[in-house]
Amino acid sequence: MNIFRTLALSAGMIALGCSTALAANLTIGFSQIGSESGWRAAETSVTKAEAEKRGITLKFADAQQKQENQIKAIRGFIAQGVDAILVAPVVATGWENVLTEAKEAKIPVILLDRGIDAPKDLYLTSVASDQVKEGRVAGDWLAKTVGSKPCKVVELQGTVGSTPAINRKKGFEEAIAGQKNISIVRSQTGDFTRAKGKEVMEGFLKAENGGKDICAMYAHNDDMAVGGIQAIKDAGLKPGKDILVVSIDAVPDIFKAMAAGEANATVELTPNMAGPALDALAAFLKDKKQPEKFIITESKLYTPADDPKGEHERRKGLGY
Repeated sequence: MNIFRTLALSAGMIALGCSTALAANLTIGFSQIGSESGWRAAETSVTKAEAEKRGITLKFADAQQKQENQIKAIRGFIAQGVDAILVAPVVATGWENVLTEAKEAKIPVILLDRGIDAPKDLYLTSVASDQVKEGRVAGDWLAKTVGSKPCKVVELQGTVGSTPAINRKKGFEEAIAGQKNISIVRSQTGDFTRAKGKEVMEGFLKAENGGKDICAMYAHNDDMAVGGIQAIKDAGLKPGKDILVVSIDAVPDIFKAMAAGEANATVELTPNMAGPALDALAAFLKDKKQPEKFIITESKLYTPADDPKGEHERRKGLGY
């Protein structure tokens, strides 16, 4: 079943079974990382829509990719006495103090799309994809695609210290570990942004014989991939042909690139983390039922065989 349809059905079930728990004029704080990518913008849009559908007042705070802004926002939510807090953490470490403050205030905290290095009793649940699996799916696709052909890979990493950057790198490296013909020759952060991805890829191309020695570009998100695609084109090469392109998120623009023959594969990360999160919160508020500590979303591979034009049309209204 399509992941969006699954989440929509889940939302409908909660409306029937737990609506009273979330209909009592709840106020929830949402500390978002920022708007560094199209996927992040979609997550924000979908989260706001999910809250509105449930009659929740959502207090939104954009951290502009700075942890200090997130900590300040969370402390503000605590001072306001919100009923719960959603956090998409910019980095994995440094959360214990502020989350302890939330726990002492008896405000449940739910992590969205990224994990943290902190005691598990400081948050109610974490809704995310299996980020190691995302990287592994991307690496498995590349290994299958190139076969025994020698393949030098350049890697556009996400924000340093973030769990997606750490885990997507780990999964990809696990997938190619047994492939002696595949090696990562360059790896640098593009900070999950399109502009930085383009800039870093430009440097990779210059360092690798104008790009002629590069077999594939692996990007930790689609926005960096789109930036990298532009750099490849500017260098006079054909992305998707001269240099294979594989990335993660499945945002509309990567499907547009795929339809144009300029990208080869993407691994889906659904922007609807809020739906499962609010379902879990509803059950907790109604019956004090502890949810699973980790709620895992699907990681589906898309290639040009999966109707990229249609996928672009289906996704472009989600706020990307």
